[in-house]
Amino acid sequence: MSKNDNQQGQAITYTAAHWGLYEISHGMTENMTIGPYRHDPNPSDIGRYLNHPQVEALRVQKPAIRKGWLDQQQGKPGAPRGGDEYIEVSWDTALDYAADALRKVKEQYGNQAIFGGSYGWSSAGRFHHSQSQVHRFLNSFGGYVRSKNSYSLGAASALLHWLVMPMKDLMESHTDWKTMEKHCELFLSFGGSKYQNAQVSTGGTAEHRARGGLNAMHKAGVRFINVSPVSDDIETGGNVEWLPIKPNTDTALMLALAYTLWKHDLHDRDFIERYCVGYSEFERYLTGEMDHQPKDAQWAASITGLPAERIEQLAFELSSHRSIINMAWSLQRADHGEQPCFALITLAAMLGQIGLPGGGFAFCYGAENLLGSPHKHVFGPTLSQGKNAVEHFIPVARIADMLLHPGEHFTYEGKTYEYQDIRLIYWAGGNPFHHHQDLKRLSQAWQRPETIITNEQYWTPAAKMADIVFPATTTIERNDIFYAKREPIIAAMKQAKLPEGEAWDDYAIFAALSERLGIAEQFTEGKTADEWLEHLYVNWREELKEKENFELPDFATFWQDNTADMPQSDDPVILLEAFRRDPEANPLKTPSGKIEIFSQSIADFGLEDCPGYACWIEPHEWLGSPKAEQFPLHLISDQPKNKLHSQLDHSPHSRKDRIHGREPVYMNPQDAKRRGLKDGDVVRVFNERGSCLASAVLSETVREGVARLATGAWYDPQHWQNAEGGLLEKHGNPNALTADVPASSFSQGCSAQTCLVEIEAWTGDALSVTAFELPQFQTS
Repeated sequence: MSKNDNQQGQAITYTAAHWGLYEISHGMTENMTIGPYRHDPNPSDIGRYLNHPQVEALRVQKPAIRKGWLDQQQGKPGAPRGGDEYIEVSWDTALDYAADALRKVKEQYGNQAIFGGSYGWSSAGRFHHSQSQVHRFLNSFGGYVRSKNSYSLGAASALLHWLVMPMKDLMESHTDWKTMEKHCELFLSFGGSKYQNAQVSTGGTAEHRARGGLNAMHKAGVRFINVSPVSDDIETGGNVEWLPIKPNTDTALMLALAYTLWKHDLHDRDFIERYCVGYSEFERYLTGEMDHQPKDAQWAASITGLPAERIEQLAFELSSHRSIINMAWSLQRADHGEQPCFALITLAAMLGQIGLPGGGFAFCYGAENLLGSPHKHVFGPTLSQGKNAVEHFIPVARIADMLLHPGEHFTYEGKTYEYQDIRLIYWAGGNPFHHHQDLKRLSQAWQRPETIITNEQYWTPAAKMADIVFPATTTIERNDIFYAKREPIIAAMKQAKLPEGEAWDDYAIFAALSERLGIAEQFTEGKTADEWLEHLYVNWREELKEKENFELPDFATFWQDNTADMPQSDDPVILLEAFRRDPEANPLKTPSGKIEIFSQSIADFGLEDCPGYACWIEPHEWLGSPKAEQFPLHLISDQPKNKLHSQLDHSPHSRKDRIHGREPVYMNPQDAKRRGLKDGDVVRVFNERGSCLASAVLSETVREGVARLATGAWYDPQHWQNAEGGLLEKHGNPNALTADVPASSFSQGCSAQTCLVEIEAWTGDALSVTAFELPQFQTS
C-alpha cells in the first residue's frame, strides 16, 4: 500500500482508468512515468500509454467550431458534418455559441429535443465521470432524452430481470474464482472466456483476477469445453476441448442438450418444481408437441454443424459432473439475442445445480474483471445527477432510428414509445462512431440535428463529426477518487500533469455553461471540483458507518495516505446460494419470485420475435440462410486485446498489432486458399452495407466459414458522404459492415454479431490510413 511505499521514500501517487489502477512516479514533473499497481497480479499495459507523445499528439488543444456550422448560423450554406474544417476560438466564444444553441432549442422545441449522448465507458473516477457530469448538467437545464441499457448487454439487460435477476445484481453476484477452483469439475463455455476482455472493469480495478482464476481452475483439474467459432477465446494454461459451432446457433445446441436431459430423465425435477415456474410449457416446445419438431441432437446437428453424437454425450457429461455453463456477452449481441440467454437459464435449471458452489450458470467470466471477485460488495460514493423532467428515452442502439424517424413508434419490453425530434445532441464520453452498427447509416442520421456539442480529449471520429468541440482533461490531469465494485481498496487519484493545451475538466465546462444559462446554483451548488470530492467522500463515509458498520479514515488522512482498505469478508461468494437455501425467504426479483423458464409476462406481450420461452428462431442472416450464397463468411467482431473499445486506439500499444496500418482480419487457411489470399494481404471485407480494408491473417483457430475482425479501429471512411455502391472504410472498422437492426422488438438490443460478408484481395489504389490525422483548421 502507498503508506508503506512512502515510508520507503518512494514518491508514489495513483491514477486509475478502466484498465486498472496505476502508480505515478515524479508526478507534476517532466519525468512523470506511469507504471502498474504493484499489488495487481496481472496488470494491463493499456493505461501506461496515457501520457505517450503519440497519444498526446491527437489532443484537442483549444475549443473548436466546425466552419460549416458557423456558416449556417450566419444564414449561409455550410458543408455537412464530416471532413469539414474547424476554427479554433476562445473559451468565451465557444461557450457563448453552445449556450445560445442550447437555449434556442429549449425555447423553440422543448427539452425533449435534446439528446444526452455520453454512451460509453467515459472516464474513471467517482466525480470526473463524463456521463454523470453531462446528465447532471442537462437535468439542471430541464431534462433531456436519455438512452437505456448498453450495446454490450442490450438484449440480456432487457430480458434477465424477467427470468432470474437484474443484470447489475447478476454481475455483482457471480461465484468467486477460488470457489470454482475448489468445486467445479466441468466448465462449459459458449463463446469462450477471454481474460483479455477482463482487463477492464467499470471504474477500474486494483486486482486483475480472470487469468489467474482460469489457470488455477485448470491446475485443480477442472475440465474446459469451449463452444465457439474460434478456439483461442479461452486460455487456461492447458488443454481446452473446442467444439467449432456455426455462429448464432448456440440456442439450438442448448435446446438439444435440454432435450437429451429430458429424454433420458436426467433433468432435476425436484429443483424445477421448487425453484422454477413454467417448465411444462417449455417442455411442450422442447419435445415437439407445439410444432412437431423435437429439438433433439440430430435436429441441432443440422443447424450447428456439430456431430449429433457429441451433443448427446455432452448432455451426459454435464449431468454427471459439477458443471458451470458460461455464456459470453457476444451471443446476445445478435438477431434474436434474447434466446441464448433464455436457453442458458433453462438448461442450467434443468441440471439443478444453480446455487451450488462450482455449479449453475455464468454470464460471463472473462467479460469484465468484476465477475468472480471474492471481495465484499460495498456501495461507492455517488454524484447525484438530479431528476430528469423528460420521460422519453431510447434503447441505446436505436439512436440512428431516432434521428432518421422522429415521430415513429418503437416497442420495448412490451410497451410502445415514440422517437422524439432531436435538434441538439450533447456528447461527453464515448465514441458513437465506434460502437454503433452500419456507420454509413449513422453518418447520414448524424446530419439531421441542428447542433452537436462534445467534450473530447482527442480528435476522435466523434469529435470530427461535432459542431462545437470542447477540449477536456484526461484522468492524469485532475484529482478524483478511485472506487470500483468488489475491489479491496480505494485510492486518491492525484493530478499528475498540467492539462494539455487549454483543456478543462467536464465539470468546469458545464459550470461555465450553467452560468450562461442561469442554472449555476442547481449544477454547482457553489462548490469547486475539489470541494465536491471531499463532499462525496464525507457523505459516503457517514453512510458506510451507518449501513455497513465500517469506518473509513477521514478525508484528510485518506488523501495524505493515498489509499484505504475496503471491508472484507472470508465467506465464499456463490451465485444464488441464498435463494437455493430458502427460496421463500430469499425470493428473486422476478414476477413469480422464482426462476422463470416460461415467462407469462413476456408471452402476454404477444411478440412473435420473442415468445415467453427459449426457442430457436432463424437469424435474418446466417450460414444456413440463402444470403450465405452471396456472402459466405460470418463476420465476428470481438473485443480488442490492446484497448477498450476504441479508447487509445491511437496509442503505440494498439497500433503495434496493425498490418500495413490496418486491423487484422483472421480467417481459416482453407477459406483464404479458395480466395487466393495469403498472410498479410490487404483485403476488402464487404457486403451490401459497405466495405472496409483490413489485413489478412490466416489461422487455424478460426472455423471455416468465419472471419474475425476486432472492433475499435477509429472510423476512417474514404468519403463521409459515399455514392451508391456503399461505404469504403480504410482502417478495418467492422461496423462499416454490421446491420443496424434490433435483436428483437422486445429488447431493441444491437445485433452486431449477425453479419455475413465476403472477402477479396484489394486491387484498388493504395489508400493511406488517415484516422489519426488532425482535422484541417482555418484561422478565425
